[in-house]
Amino acid sequence: MNGYEHKDVLAAMGITVWLTRKAAAPDAVAAPVPPVPSVSDTPPPEPVSTPAPVARGAADMDWGALEYAVSNCTDCRLHRTRTQTVFGVGNRRAEWMIVGEGPGQEEDRRGEPFVGPAGKLLDAMLQATGRARGDVYIANVVKCRPPGNRNPDSAEAASCAPYLERQIALIRPKMIIAVGKVAANNLLGTDVSLARLRGKVHRHPRFDIPIVATYHPAYLLRRPEDKGKAWADLKLAMRQ
Repeated sequence: MNGYEHKDVLAAMGITVWLTRKAAAPDAVAAPVPPVPSVSDTPPPEPVSTPAPVARGAADMDWGALEYAVSNCTDCRLHRTRTQTVFGVGNRRAEWMIVGEGPGQEEDRRGEPFVGPAGKLLDAMLQATGRARGDVYIANVVKCRPPGNRNPDSAEAASCAPYLERQIALIRPKMIIAVGKVAANNLLGTDVSLARLRGKVHRHPRFDIPIVATYHPAYLLRRPEDKGKAWADLKLAMRQ
């Protein structure tokens, strides 16, 4: 292969070959160099389309639209592992609203909050106040089960917050019972212990509805000696 054939092969690979004036053919004609496009000639990149969170429009939804939005929501990672969403159950004109943290395994399977042993204890607690399960409305901070029954993290709770707030707005209960630290802190926008929240009446920062915090029924199943404290919390709510 002579020098000029070798140069042609390198040029085809995109490798520039510099030749001295002596090596260059006297009658060689330089190939035209294509013009470099100016900035103004370069088309702008296509915008990346990011779907808006489903929950963002919850403030204007009626019950049907809200339930449909929850069942189709993919705003946080919990949708990847759920069996089904757990919207909430009960009287939509209830004076009391019970708010827990998130569905467990049995709730995820059945699509209803507070079933199984914890649900039975909650029913007994309500019965002690003269209320049946059907007299109240029961919901959770998040509508999908966190894997392993862990607590929902702040991003997951924030994604679901518009749904819970819309449920509160539609029901307008006279009292909200927050069962467990996670529920109480998310409703009140705080990050303090349940011990500091119990024993007093708080107000929802947006709706100005009274909130009483107490123990989660699942905790009381593990620590039955604290049932007396939970009863004191319920009596506090009854006096409002």
